[in-house]
Amino acid sequence: MSVSTAPVRLTVRRFGETTRQDAWWIQPLVVFLGLSTFLVYSTWAAFQNSHYTYGPYLSPFYSPVLLGDSPHAWFGPKPVSWPAWLPFSPALLILPIPGLFRLTCYYYRGAYYKAFWMDPPSCTVGEPRKSYWGEHSFPLVMQNAHRYMLFLSLAVLVILWYDALTAFWFADASGTGHFGIGVGSLVLTANCVLLSSYLLGCHTLRHIAGGCVDQLSKAPMGLTCYSCVSGLNRRHMFWAWCSLVSVGFSDLYVRLCSMGVFSDVRIL
Repeated sequence: MSVSTAPVRLTVRRFGETTRQDAWWIQPLVVFLGLSTFLVYSTWAAFQNSHYTYGPYLSPFYSPVLLGDSPHAWFGPKPVSWPAWLPFSPALLILPIPGLFRLTCYYYRGAYYKAFWMDPPSCTVGEPRKSYWGEHSFPLVMQNAHRYMLFLSLAVLVILWYDALTAFWFADASGTGHFGIGVGSLVLTANCVLLSSYLLGCHTLRHIAGGCVDQLSKAPMGLTCYSCVSGLNRRHMFWAWCSLVSVGFSDLYVRLCSMGVFSDVRIL
């Protein structure tokens, strides 16, 4: 049976041109404002190199503290050989790991491609460029580093959970630690729950949990693990935004307590 074919002419639209009648620009605008706000605040907080601890609380922006004046520092203070012209902050040694993980995340790619690069601004809306190279050319080929950032971010997540558990132990006047619950304890724990929901729902982790196979029917056990991760992956966008807000709020809470703006409320 012969099948007749007819050429289909694609409409080439100018930048921003569309026949859509809905407010399509709201979503990319909200994403632009949300991500810009977080980037500005996190960059400012990272360069402060102060007010990132309060009692048993440690800001997730600075954890783990590899070098620094904090008692949480793993390897002691900043080396004397550190160049004077080079800014130092423990956060600058750690934040690149979760930062690059989010930057290369499959959800965030689609979000900031639309919001910042307008590629495309939205479905059936004209974009400013006519060519498409995909993620096989520089610089977008660097997005393939996502799988490596996943493993490093999982290690950081384990440390953040340790910090959250430590936040339930308060030292008395003699320096002896006692179990207690403060608002900060709950804030840091909730942050870890949201970060875990985001990180453990990662597309790459789902592939790894499935046994790194292309046909799950050949790996029954892998299918079960794949399905478990898929439960979180179905709401990956939701967890991505919730964890972004929670990690920023956690740093802000510890910072304001440390600055004396308000005191942490002890529940127990």
